[in-house]
Amino acid sequence: MGAVVDTRHKIVDAGAAAEAAREQRRRGGDVAAATGWFALLDAATVRELAAAKGGAALLFAVVVAEPETALDARARAEMVAAAGVVDYVVIAGSGMPAERLLASLEPRAVVRCEAAHQERMRRFIEHVHRRQTDGA
Repeated sequence: MGAVVDTRHKIVDAGAAAEAAREQRRRGGDVAAATGWFALLDAATVRELAAAKGGAALLFAVVVAEPETALDARARAEMVAAAGVVDYVVIAGSGMPAERLLASLEPRAVVRCEAAHQERMRRFIEHVHRRQTDGA
């Protein structure tokens, strides 16, 4: 049996994320950020994250509130942390709204993935409904 990989260490609070970003910039690297729901971790999401990182040294995935979800923010953070391209995951919330969190990271680029996530979730739900209807 292979080794267990636990990527939850990538999930950090806003203060630790800002410090990691500052340290990276101090060493001459830049950082990028991607915001999203991250309720599904599919190949399209991983490609989206890789594109968001571009040539940046660090990619921060910022988990934002989703209007209707079966998964809480922590579960969605654990899911996106599993993507190898992601260096850190931060959960935006009432204590640290996404815009303030992004300002503290000072990323060279921010990719907003919420609209794409909404569309993929809509298609996924339609697919499940079709499968249930066809199988009945």
